[in-house]
Amino acid sequence: PAEKKTIAYHEAGHATVSWLLPNANPLLKVTIIPRGRALGAAWYLPEERQITTTEQMMDEMAATMGGRAAEEIINGKISTGALSDLEKITKQAYAMVSYFGMSEKVGHISFYDSQDSGYNFSKPYSEKTAELIDAEAKMLINKAHDQAIAILKANMTGFTELAELLLSREVIFTEDMERIFGPRAKEEKEETPAPATAE
Repeated sequence: PAEKKTIAYHEAGHATVSWLLPNANPLLKVTIIPRGRALGAAWYLPEERQITTTEQMMDEMAATMGGRAAEEIINGKISTGALSDLEKITKQAYAMVSYFGMSEKVGHISFYDSQDSGYNFSKPYSEKTAELIDAEAKMLINKAHDQAIAILKANMTGFTELAELLLSREVIFTEDMERIFGPRAKEEKEETPAPATAE
């Protein structure tokens, strides 16, 4: 029962944070019925995007950290249940810094090599830059973690209600999220300036 409760709160943490962040993918369904090696599972509706902004990636990372954050808040300790979440955000943070040029300190530079055949073991940067990349990736992960904690603490009533519903029913849907938290926040779209008209 204690493990099932941890899993329910972990999944409710993901669901709550993703629902309340406008740039995260919208949730369709969450279950705590084990599937293979996964203790619980959530299905999201990824938006069709050709490009992804820093804000969208940060909201996705915070939603991914929602499970670990939930365990910390509810149990006061962490478990191995967040392994795949941590793997995902670590890769994402390093990609943001070293591939997509999304770090002010590292700059508008990419160490991605589309021509790499997998046999290239040299890195095109110094040890000092490697340390900076590590520090920047860690900073992004910590920022996403702190955001997840803040969202869950600010919405404890709904988060707890969702977790308890998941514990009793073992599955929740979009309608449950809407009933508990209200309509989902809209994605922040950039304002497109109106085209200039000729006089």
